[in-house]
Amino acid sequence: MKAIAFSAPSGAGKTTLVHRLMGHRADLAFSISATNRPLRGQEVNGADYYFFSTEEFLSRAEQGEFLEWEEVYSGRYYGTLKTEIERHWKRQRHILFDVDVEGGLRLKELLGDQVLTVFVRPPSLEVLEQRLRARGTDSEADIERRMSKAGAEMKLASGFDLELVNGDLEKATSELFHWADGFLGKAESPAE
Repeated sequence: MKAIAFSAPSGAGKTTLVHRLMGHRADLAFSISATNRPLRGQEVNGADYYFFSTEEFLSRAEQGEFLEWEEVYSGRYYGTLKTEIERHWKRQRHILFDVDVEGGLRLKELLGDQVLTVFVRPPSLEVLEQRLRARGTDSEADIERRMSKAGAEMKLASGFDLELVNGDLEKATSELFHWADGFLGKAESPAE
């Protein structure tokens, strides 16, 4: 079994592309990440993320329960539980990861040729800032923090297998489907 790992600066449109790819292929399973941040809006524990207290997250990390984990922002941890991979590969599903940039590079290091790493790039930092503001979920301080981090993240894009510019969503989707089908092989779509 194989995996595809998506990484991007916050607001680049990664989640939209992940959902489109999930709808394109019936043989994919989404890896739910773990975090210590609080739930937002309509999020559900075990569906959107596995939500842990900081103490529980760090305890699980210390016990080696994560394939990879990072302190993405000061005091905010995200990671991939080993049990997520085992669960999906047992069911003969390729895994789709939605991880931060450091996590994507780490998955490439750990999984090698079993993973296709995709860096989703916004057309520009200006467009990225517009997208962050338009979604209306982040405070001004959060937007500034995300924009500051985005510049550094975009410098790491060359470490990924595929750099996908998400300026035209239909074009980016088509390119993604081409690469995913080439990497994973042809599969029946969920509608077939």
